[in-house]
Amino acid sequence: MARKVLSLLLPLLLAAVGLAGLLLLCIPTRDVREPPALKYGIVLDAGSSHTSMFIYKWPADKENDTGIVGQHSSCNVHGGGISSYADNPSGAGQSLVKCLDQALRDVPKERHVGTPLYLGATAGMRLLNLTSPEASANVLAAVTQTLTQYPFDFRGARILSGQEEGVFGWVTANYLLENFIKYGWVGRWFRPRKGMLGAMDLGGASTQITFETASPAEDPANEVQLRLYGQHYRVYTHSFLCYGTDQVLKRLLAGALQTHSSHPCWPKGYFTQVQLQDVYGSPCTAAQRPPTFNSSAKVSVSGSSDPALCRSLVLRLFNFSSCGFSRCSFNGIFQPPVAGNFIAFSAFFYTMDFLTTVMGLPVATLRQLEAAVVTICNQTWSELQARAPGEGAHLPNYCAAATFVQQLLSRGYGFDERGFSSVTFQKKAGDAAVGWALGYMLNLTNLIPADPPGLRKGTNFSSWVVLLLLFAAMLVAALVLLLRQARSAKSASAI
Repeated sequence: MARKVLSLLLPLLLAAVGLAGLLLLCIPTRDVREPPALKYGIVLDAGSSHTSMFIYKWPADKENDTGIVGQHSSCNVHGGGISSYADNPSGAGQSLVKCLDQALRDVPKERHVGTPLYLGATAGMRLLNLTSPEASANVLAAVTQTLTQYPFDFRGARILSGQEEGVFGWVTANYLLENFIKYGWVGRWFRPRKGMLGAMDLGGASTQITFETASPAEDPANEVQLRLYGQHYRVYTHSFLCYGTDQVLKRLLAGALQTHSSHPCWPKGYFTQVQLQDVYGSPCTAAQRPPTFNSSAKVSVSGSSDPALCRSLVLRLFNFSSCGFSRCSFNGIFQPPVAGNFIAFSAFFYTMDFLTTVMGLPVATLRQLEAAVVTICNQTWSELQARAPGEGAHLPNYCAAATFVQQLLSRGYGFDERGFSSVTFQKKAGDAAVGWALGYMLNLTNLIPADPPGLRKGTNFSSWVVLLLLFAAMLVAALVLLLRQARSAKSASAI
């Protein structure tokens, strides 16, 4: 009896395994298409002072349309920003050609057609659009004509709002630092428990501050709500037009021409001729513009190296007296108290880097930053040239820029000593430049989904066929064994 049970056990086991395998293979599965190795995207950051091109790449087999996007290469366009071509729109398009030709080389030829190409213009074009909408439209049309001549998937050239610039910069910083989601060493995506970084951007014509806040903003215009990876974020953001470094320098020069015989923020021993149109031609200096002036006239201006007067001139850029909310930053703009860690980039980084690297001054605290500003503003032109011979045209303006940054952070945004210690000044995060460009592309290409990435498994067709044949063979073998067992039993009973 025991021998009979044992003889039936093997075929029955084979039959069970084969049948179970066939049933499992019949369960519906999602086909997993094998993607190409890499995908690419191109963003042209058309700033007020210059245009930069960024080429990004990412693995095409990313989890549910995610994956860490890296910077593949970049290119700085020669000349000024596209807004400087208001009187020569075709020149704006032509200025991009050299960098676009580089993109043809940097992106593999077989990927050209599927590579999205974007151009986003910021505060320089926002200012031009305020003063001359027709000129702004002509410039955008000219760059569009150039961009459409290339084989990439051109998806538009447009002017970003200040709010978009701030939010996309915040997304870029937190994405690059893997604060939204991270791919762990165990091969799974997870949400890190560290908080989001606030982001501060200082461009040529505007500055932005963006950070997560727990309570609703008193002014709805300063609040953006985002849903990323299944998580909800309430973000405060504001962009101050005319508070970028280039426009601040023009406003300070206009103020110096009004009230001083020299420029207190320029180093003593430095002098230059200034064309009045360059000072008063911007809408940011409209309030300081004389009723009548000869736009082609030039005036000689010299520096006086006066830190106290320079600070006074900078403070006149801010209005701290009027606020219609529980608290404000400046100019009557609502801002909740700054909280958490921050990353400051663009001209914030370059200014602080000059103080620390070139001048060798400590700036770890607000007190040290204030002392560093006084030190640099006391330098004469010959002393500055001796310490920083390679800085060129930017050198006379570092005192003004450093004073502005110090007052903006401490008085404008309200960072105290503790808050300032949580600010890091960076140019890059990982291998990519920090700025709005990557966040802009991530948003427009849907590389950041609203819900958390899910895991799915799939079997390619050839493996599925092999398993099907294997389990079928096991089932057939079991049936053959059972038939042989039955015949043996019948033969034995006949005897």
